[in-house]
Amino acid sequence: MATDTLNSKTGASGAPGGLRRLLLDNGALTALIVLVIALSALSGDFLTTDNLLNIGVQAAVTAILAFGVTFVIVSAGIDLSVGSVAALSATVLAWSATQHGVPVVLAVLLAIATGIACGLVNGFLIAYGKLPPFIATLAMLSVGRGLSLVISQGSPIPFPDSVSHLGDTLGGWLPVPVLVMVVMGLIAALVLGRTYIGRSMYAIGGNEEAARLSGLRVKKQKLAIYALSGVFAAAAGVVLASRLSSAQPQAADGYELDAIAAVVIGGASLAGGTGKASGTLIGALILAVLRNGLNLLSVSAFWQQVVIGVVIALAVLLDTVRRKAGATPQAAGTDGGNRGRQAATYTLAAVVTVAIVGATSFLHNGSAGGGNPKVGLSLSTLNNPFFVQIRAGAQAEAKRLGVDLTVTDAQNDASQQANQLQNFTSSRLGAIIVNPVDSDAASNSVKAADRAKIPVIAVDRGVNNARTDALVASDNVAGGELAAKTIAEKLGGNGKIVILQGQAGTSAARERAAGFAAGLKAYPGIQVVAQQPADFDRTKGLDVMSNLLQAHPDVQGVIAANDEMALGAIKALGAKAGRSVSVVGFDGTPDGLTAVKNGTLYASVAQQPTQLGKIAVDNALKALQGKKIDETVKVPVKVVTEQNVNGFTG
Repeated sequence: MATDTLNSKTGASGAPGGLRRLLLDNGALTALIVLVIALSALSGDFLTTDNLLNIGVQAAVTAILAFGVTFVIVSAGIDLSVGSVAALSATVLAWSATQHGVPVVLAVLLAIATGIACGLVNGFLIAYGKLPPFIATLAMLSVGRGLSLVISQGSPIPFPDSVSHLGDTLGGWLPVPVLVMVVMGLIAALVLGRTYIGRSMYAIGGNEEAARLSGLRVKKQKLAIYALSGVFAAAAGVVLASRLSSAQPQAADGYELDAIAAVVIGGASLAGGTGKASGTLIGALILAVLRNGLNLLSVSAFWQQVVIGVVIALAVLLDTVRRKAGATPQAAGTDGGNRGRQAATYTLAAVVTVAIVGATSFLHNGSAGGGNPKVGLSLSTLNNPFFVQIRAGAQAEAKRLGVDLTVTDAQNDASQQANQLQNFTSSRLGAIIVNPVDSDAASNSVKAADRAKIPVIAVDRGVNNARTDALVASDNVAGGELAAKTIAEKLGGNGKIVILQGQAGTSAARERAAGFAAGLKAYPGIQVVAQQPADFDRTKGLDVMSNLLQAHPDVQGVIAANDEMALGAIKALGAKAGRSVSVVGFDGTPDGLTAVKNGTLYASVAQQPTQLGKIAVDNALKALQGKKIDETVKVPVKVVTEQNVNGFTG
C-alpha cells in the first residue's frame, strides 16, 4: 500500500548521492528556503515580523483548501469545485445568520453541512455514477458558484461579528487564520497518517483495483474522501469571509487551481498514491511567499502569473526526476524510522535558513528612509481599459512629482486585494491608493493601514466601514442615471431596450444598475425587455447580446454598464448598431470613443479615468506630507457623443 514518503533504492548512500537524495526528497522545502533567502536579500521589507505574519495569513485559505484537495489527489482523483464550495458555504452561513436570524452556531453547522453535501454529491457522481472526477467536480464548480449567486442575489452579505473574529488577531499580533491553518493541517496529517480512511486513500491511489480485490470498499471510501474535501473547503470559505467581513458570492474564484498547485508543489503526484500534509503546507507557503515577494519587488501581476506557472511546471519536473532517480514507495506503517530523519532535516533546514537570512539582513541595515516618497496603488483589475487609464494617469503624475509608485492588480479578487494592501502596509509605504474590488471587503485592510498611520486614498469606489483620507471618484449612480436619460431622449421617450449589467457582486455593477433604474423612472414609455450580466467583458457582451436578439429582435436601444460590453453588443447588432438600435456605454475608453466617432456607439458616459489616477496621486502625496486635503474629490462625468468626442481627452 503506497504512502506519502519515498525512499531511495539501496546503493545510493554516498555523500554526494546522499545530498542529492536529500535535495530530491525535500525539493519543496529546498525551494522554500531558497525563496526566503533570495527575497530577504532583494527586499529589506520582506524579513519583518509584520510581513512574515502577512505571508501566513495569505497562505491560510489556500492551505486549508489544499489540505482537503490532498486527500483527493492522494486517492488519484481531482476536485475542481473547492473554490465554489468555499464561497457557497460562507454565503449559506452569512445568509442564514444575518438575514434569517438563525443562531450563529447553527449557521456554522449549516455551512459545514453544505460543504459535506457538495462533497458527497461529487463522490456519488464519481463512485456510483462513474463520471470522471474532472467532469463531476467541474459541474459542481458551476453549480456551487451559481447557488452562491442565487442565494446572495449577487451582492455581498455581511458576516456575523462573532464569526468575523476568525479574521482578527490574538493579542494584537498573532493572526487567527494562521492558527486555523495549523489546526486544519494537523487534522489532515492525522487523517492521512493515523486513520483507516487515510490508508485507504493511499491504497486507492496506488492501485484501485488491487485495493478493491483486497476487500476495501472503494466506492464508500470515495464518498468519504470527497466529503472530507468539502469540509475543508467550507472551513476555508468561513476563514476567507471572516477576513473580508462579508460573504462574497465571487470569493475564491480560481482558488481550486492554487490548491491543486500547492499539493503538487508539495510533492504529491497527480497519478495518486503519494502526498503529505506537511508538503502541501510548504507548497501553499511557496505560493504565498512568491506573491508577497513579487509584490514587494513591484513585479507586474501579469508576470506573477507567469512565475507561478513556471514554479508549478518545475515542481512536476522535480517529481519526475525523483522517480527516475530510483525512489520507491514505502509500505504503509513502515515509515517510523524515517520520522526522526525527517524531523532532523526540517530542523537543519530551519537553522540554515535563519543563519543565512540573518546574514543577508545586514545588506539592508540603514537602507530605510531617504529617497523618493513611496506610494502603493492597488487596482481592482488591469483587464479593463478604464483601469488601465487610471494607472496611466497615476504613473504619469507620479513621474512628474518624483513619487515611487508601485501598482498591483487584484484581478477582481477581493481576497487578493486584501493581501496586496497588507503587503503595502508592512512595506513602510508613505501612502496607499486603493480602487476596491468591493467596498465592504476592503474595510479590514484599510483599517490596518489606518492603525499603521498610513494615509489611504480611495479612487473610483469608496471603502465602507473604514476611514479613508480622501475619495477621488465619479458618482456611478449619477452616471447610470445620465446613461438612462441619454438613451431615453435618443428614443424620444418610447421604445424597447435591454440592459447589459456588470459582474455580479461588484459595487460598480450594483451602483450603475441602481442609476439605470432610477433614471428610467422618469420615462415610463421606455420598456426594459431584458437585463442580463455580461461581466464587464466584451466577448460576453457579444454572446449575451446575440442571445437576447433571438428573443427580442425588435429592440431599439442598449445600455451597457461599461464600454467593453457595449462594444460586444455592437458586434452582435452588426448593421443595426447606430442605425435602428442606439447603444450607450460607460467609461469613455479609447475603443469606446473610437466607436462614438464611427457612429456605432451613440454615447459613452465618460468618467475621465486618467484624471482620476492623476488626482489620486496628487492627494496621496499631500496626505503623506501632512497637508490638508478634501475628504471627497468629485471628478465630473460627461456624456460623450459624436458632437463633442473630438474635444474629449479622458
